[in-house]
Amino acid sequence: MLKRNDEKINGFLFVIVLPLLLFAMSYYGFESSYTRLKTSEKTPDFLFSSVYAYRVIPNYLSVQMTDLMYALINGPLSFFKDFLSKNGTPFYHGLFLMNSVFFILCSLILNAIFRMKSTGLLLNLHARRIIHLLSVFFIVITQYAPTNCDTIALFCYLSGVFLTLKYLDTRKNAFFFILIGLIGISTLVRETACLNIAFFAAVFFNIDDLKKGNYQVIWKIIPLVVAFLIPYLGLRALLVQDETTFVEGFYINRNFSSPFNLAGLAFALIVIYFIYGLCTEEENKSVFGKYFFFSIPYLLMITLVGLFWEVRLFLSLILTGFITAYHQFKKTSES
Repeated sequence: MLKRNDEKINGFLFVIVLPLLLFAMSYYGFESSYTRLKTSEKTPDFLFSSVYAYRVIPNYLSVQMTDLMYALINGPLSFFKDFLSKNGTPFYHGLFLMNSVFFILCSLILNAIFRMKSTGLLLNLHARRIIHLLSVFFIVITQYAPTNCDTIALFCYLSGVFLTLKYLDTRKNAFFFILIGLIGISTLVRETACLNIAFFAAVFFNIDDLKKGNYQVIWKIIPLVVAFLIPYLGLRALLVQDETTFVEGFYINRNFSSPFNLAGLAFALIVIYFIYGLCTEEENKSVFGKYFFFSIPYLLMITLVGLFWEVRLFLSLILTGFITAYHQFKKTSES
């Protein structure tokens, strides 16, 4: 009984408390080019223009969390007001609180994924915790560029990965239908919802099945694509404003001319190459390779309209690498 309680306490400290402390350090211990968020008294207007306007759920939550923190700072937490005012604004504290909740949820889902049909190193509890901690570190270090949508989007993505793996393991349609709904909802968070389609395709797509005339996987992928396109195109049809655009800007020249952006690209490539080397089984390497292939549209968008220096854009791919490296996949051709 005592040993079981110790395991629960250690798990709580490792999966929740330690990640939360690291997360707090990234928001209140470091400064970056995004410190203007720290001095914004209310939800910034730019979140409701350009491409940010399509991120409906994070923007709504940002407004609500800002109002909540304002009420708390001037109410129950008034004795803490001086300290909080020196370290941010109601908007920034609300941003931290909101992202902290979804960050802890990400940690919990990662823990569940790493425990599900794990192989290799992850069969050892201590090794699994090291990989988990490394994954958490990668999430934390990308928070030098805090936003109101990335952590929520990552939570949605990891939830989709979990549902895909559960569907692979059980073949229960309930997980597939929930995944369809999740993709639709997460598209209202960020366009990276499309990566859930890439992961599903990587797990189930088998070229040998197509050669045999078995197109079942295609019919499975189509509903996922539709679930993404309906809210994606619907938002762009409904939110028609002069200041609302499909992208924030085109940065391809800056990506290949700025030392900072080249450093970000090098960082992502080295990390992904390292993670690929962790895949000891051919099946795991195959899934990881297919995932990159189906993620090409996303990678092209990063190159065109993103900044390589913001390595958070590669975070989903990095975490997927850890997951695929140590997961025991079934033969995708099995029914």
